Amino acid sequence: MSSAGSPNTKDTPSLDHVEKNVAEYKLYKRRFSGLLGFIILGLVAGMQWSWFGPIATKTADEFNISLAQVNWLGNISLCVSLPAAFLVPLTVSRFGIRRCSEIGGVMLFISAWLRYAGTIPSLSPRSAYILLFFGQFFGALSKPISQILGPMFSERWFDLRNRTTATMAIAISGSIGSALGQLLSPLMSTVRQSILVLSVISTAALPAIPLILESPPSPPSTSGTLTRALSDLLSLASMCRAMLGLPVSKEAHMSLRERIDFVILTLVFGGLDGAISVLSVLSAQWFEPVGYSAATCGRLGATLLLSGITAAVVSAPLFDRVFTHSMGATLRTLVPIVSLMWLSLIWAVTPNNAAVLFVLMAMIGSCSISMLPLALELGVELTRNANGSSAVLLCSGNLCAIVLILVEGALRAPSDLLVFSSCIVFLRAKQARREADEVMIKDMVLGTFPDAVSAGGIGQPSNTGVPLLDTDQATNLVEMK
Repeated sequence: MSSAGSPNTKDTPSLDHVEKNVAEYKLYKRRFSGLLGFIILGLVAGMQWSWFGPIATKTADEFNISLAQVNWLGNISLCVSLPAAFLVPLTVSRFGIRRCSEIGGVMLFISAWLRYAGTIPSLSPRSAYILLFFGQFFGALSKPISQILGPMFSERWFDLRNRTTATMAIAISGSIGSALGQLLSPLMSTVRQSILVLSVISTAALPAIPLILESPPSPPSTSGTLTRALSDLLSLASMCRAMLGLPVSKEAHMSLRERIDFVILTLVFGGLDGAISVLSVLSAQWFEPVGYSAATCGRLGATLLLSGITAAVVSAPLFDRVFTHSMGATLRTLVPIVSLMWLSLIWAVTPNNAAVLFVLMAMIGSCSISMLPLALELGVELTRNANGSSAVLLCSGNLCAIVLILVEGALRAPSDLLVFSSCIVFLRAKQARREADEVMIKDMVLGTFPDAVSAGGIGQPSNTGVPLLDTDQATNLVEMK
């Protein structure tokens, strides 16, 4: 009988079946079409919930509703994302990645035209608001799909040298969409025209769904093999049991240090993602009272997001190929810096101070958004569970954002990130999944893979006593074979 918190090896599959197929590691060009499909869906989903932020005052005036009601058009997206984040892993385990993506596309289509139906001039303010609200509700159901499935898709289709970059591309697509939403929504002369443009964009994104495929014929890495072979064991429920120290299978087991690290990571990710979400929803209410126009508010929010996207695009390949074991150190360094910059907005948001605000937005975005895909990847490293860890991390970000928006303490909200950042110094963040893949690849090249399996399984170094090759060198040799 297994003790609490220890791996339960009874009735669990061994790694022998992984050994039979591991030599078939292969990359397929079609992985890029699937990546493009996820990026397009992420763009549109991100656009929807930030669309009303820069035009909050105009929306309230045109539809004769209150600012609090306009805030809920953004807040409902975050509220719906909480339960949806936990439903996505259950849905994908039953129906697969492709079917989940199709569900997300249907939700986007419904939300687009429900929202537009609310712009009919003959409707009363109450009726129009109900249609706008439910349009945002259905759009919110599609948002967690691309975010949560991103790490799982990159694990199934990409190898060690591109996995972090693929996760980054999908993760920041929502931020790019949010930036585009803040830039585009104030450009229309009326809010009704703005909503029509959003509906057309949402509908035009639907052809991206067929680009997303379930999984490649041959996996790209050891973790890609395990994702398919052990999908039932590596569920959200198994991760929750492992976090509580209850008996689980060997593949789902987490050490005490990994559990502590994941809790710290969840708090920090929630603070970072929540603060960015608050800015997207409340940008007009932060900056308009001191004299900035709706267009300037949108540009400030877009500056934060676009600078972060640029930094993420530059940094992700470096973490894939150069700083391969530096994710924890990066978070420990940047999180306190970002927290202090958010806090400085208390004194920076003053009239005629746009230059300083744009600089601060660029610095905050460059540091914080580039950390979000790192945190998602690190969550998978700690749990070896792409769906479960992504769901918990994104749920924490949405929960923090809801609390901060409801508080509506415009500049007090981001400073609360300082509380979460204080625990980052305790993060150790061992990248067990990457270490396992590196050991398997190198031992395969040397012809000692069976020894690696018998040496202790996942995440354990081989006992072959043979010097190991550089990871890139080993991966190249495997592909040549």
